[in-house]
Amino acid sequence: MKAIIIYYSYSGNTKKVAEALVGYLKEKSGVEIIRLEALDESNSFFAQCHRAFWHRRAQISKVKYDLSGYDLICLGTPVWAFAPTPAINTYLSRCFGLKGKEIILFSTYGSGTGNNRCLNYMQDILAKKGAKNFRRFSVQQFKVKDKKFIKGILQELTI
Repeated sequence: MKAIIIYYSYSGNTKKVAEALVGYLKEKSGVEIIRLEALDESNSFFAQCHRAFWHRRAQISKVKYDLSGYDLICLGTPVWAFAPTPAINTYLSRCFGLKGKEIILFSTYGSGTGNNRCLNYMQDILAKKGAKNFRRFSVQQFKVKDKKFIKGILQELTI
């Protein structure tokens, strides 16, 4: 099985979860990881949240959009204002080659308000592109450093 993890992380929380997922998947398959970088990101958290809430996109560095060569696709984002980040919105709009693919969606969050809305939004877009067999998980920002907690979540994914 060939897997890819695509994620965006502003504060480093989502990066830690993505790295834990890499470690878990390496035991089962080949895995590639891509960190999205927003090129037009504001330093204002409120401006970032405004863009996320309205599902705006960001300019991102050049990355791979064709996912047809992967069996498992993992996408991760922090939850900003009930939504994925603008960088993830851009990636979701441009990626292709998803027909019949298995997907893992993951998020990091603060309060938890809007977490399901964020993951539902991502899942709806990917389902319209033909993806199937969605698995999802979320990690609250206070549990990101708890490796045992994250390992437990990953083991429940039954990959």
